[in-house]
Amino acid sequence: METTKRPKRRLARWLIVAALVLLCAAYFALPPVKGAVDRAAGVLASADVNAVAEYIRSFGPYAAVFSFALMTFSSVIAPLPAFLITLSNAAIFGWWQGAILSWSSAMAGAALCFFIARGLGRDVVEKFAGRGALAGVEGYFKKYGSKTILICRLLPFVSFDAVSYFAGLTPIRFWPFFLATGLGQLPATIIYSYVGGMLTGGVRYLVTGLLCLFSLAILVSIIRRIYTERQARQETEK
Repeated sequence: METTKRPKRRLARWLIVAALVLLCAAYFALPPVKGAVDRAAGVLASADVNAVAEYIRSFGPYAAVFSFALMTFSSVIAPLPAFLITLSNAAIFGWWQGAILSWSSAMAGAALCFFIARGLGRDVVEKFAGRGALAGVEGYFKKYGSKTILICRLLPFVSFDAVSYFAGLTPIRFWPFFLATGLGQLPATIIYSYVGGMLTGGVRYLVTGLLCLFSLAILVSIIRRIYTERQARQETEK
């Protein structure tokens, strides 16, 4: 059984590597591609829901398709705030239609992260998700075992993308991971979509600001944990 799986894993690994190489080549060799990626990253990094919503609207009849691709992109590049897309989808398409779009695109992003990790291993994953983010979720996997995916999806302060990447580094099978992700992600998606669809003006800015501060607090916590562990390791080596 194991010997039959190995050729499939090698094929999957080479397909992922080929796809990433092509994407990187397109980014550096084609100015329109580089410009589009940089603009998307810049809009998301602005933490401005209105700017993200206007950016998605600019694609007209293809706005939903582009939003799907943007959510997937934000999943692979972990530091980008995906909740901005969820709020924007609700503002553009209505809260429940936006929730469906955000949930399905987040699921696609989670699957992509899982297979990247499964095919390429931890060294490459750390380039996408960051070493600190992976270290932040590793403790949950050790503590909760098979229930980790569902529990982490229900916790808003745990990185969605880091969990998807780290799951790919574990022996967990894809379909249990995918099912737990879908169930756990649904409540947060509905809440964010309802907020994005119902709130306007200054209240939406306030909610967005609070979510950004929350995300920043998570990042600071991860950095602090890495620093503490490094200092402890240096002390033991002395």
